[in-house]
Amino acid sequence: MSADVDLSVSIGGLRLRNPVMPASGTFAEGLERVMDFNRLGAFVTKTITRELRAGNPLPRVVERPGSLINAIGIPSKGVPYFVEKTMPHYAPYDTPLVVSISAPTAEGFASLAAELSIPGIAAIEANISCPNIEEDGKAFAMRAESTENVTRQLRAATDLPLWVKLTPNTGDVPEVARAAEAAGADAVVVANTILSMAIDLKSFKPCLGNIMGGLSGPAIKPIVLRQVFQCAKAVKIPVIGCGGISTADDAVEYMLAGASAVQVGTATFLQPAAMTTIIDDLETFCRHREISRVTDLIGGVVIEEADEPDLAWLDPVS
Repeated sequence: MSADVDLSVSIGGLRLRNPVMPASGTFAEGLERVMDFNRLGAFVTKTITRELRAGNPLPRVVERPGSLINAIGIPSKGVPYFVEKTMPHYAPYDTPLVVSISAPTAEGFASLAAELSIPGIAAIEANISCPNIEEDGKAFAMRAESTENVTRQLRAATDLPLWVKLTPNTGDVPEVARAAEAAGADAVVVANTILSMAIDLKSFKPCLGNIMGGLSGPAIKPIVLRQVFQCAKAVKIPVIGCGGISTADDAVEYMLAGASAVQVGTATFLQPAAMTTIIDDLETFCRHREISRVTDLIGGVVIEEADEPDLAWLDPVS
């Protein structure tokens, strides 16, 4: 049985000590009281916008079996606060800092990426799941064309590794992933939350102040796992899996499906030290299976019946 396991992975030129990191919006400085930040593969910040944002009206969160629906609305204190107050908090750690950004236009994304391409930032994660005011409010990542446009402008604006975070709320995620790759993305994050809704049976009113929100947690894992599998087959750049990861077994499934790394979100709300537990258990899994490098898991799913799954039954006219 192998004694040591190499957990390191490479994501678009950025070397991480292991493939486990937080999902944007689910990580904060206070977690240093329950985990060693130097053990994480990377830090991923809460999404930052140029403008000050208060977020969506209350209530913003509702629980459902196996899931959480949130409509936080990307509250942000802006760029100066992030640079002056947030960045210094992470400076003592040698874990790469990945900044998540959002803007309502492609030009706004590019401008923000350029401004944040500064010492101390290791990579840019562009959250293009947000509304694009130039496309009647549709998320950039809903369409390949708008994805390619915003990614191309981002690529021209920064020399840092560029991760593009996609939305699961579109009919062809692999096509969108290919567009991001063609425009210069170094990796794609698959995916964000799934648009959803809940109704209060006492008041007959929506449970969320924003009416609709994003579904996260274990309930969405089978859906996003399928999307990761499809995207990993469609692109040559690394895919980062994000959706319902609570345990090392979940992380292994994502890597077998083709993910090079994973992001942990909702699980941290339930168990603040979830990420370090996943890292420990991932190493144990590899050791027990005599896997010396975690990268050997990437794309290792065994498909014996055919090279491609038969999805014809999904077509209502076939």
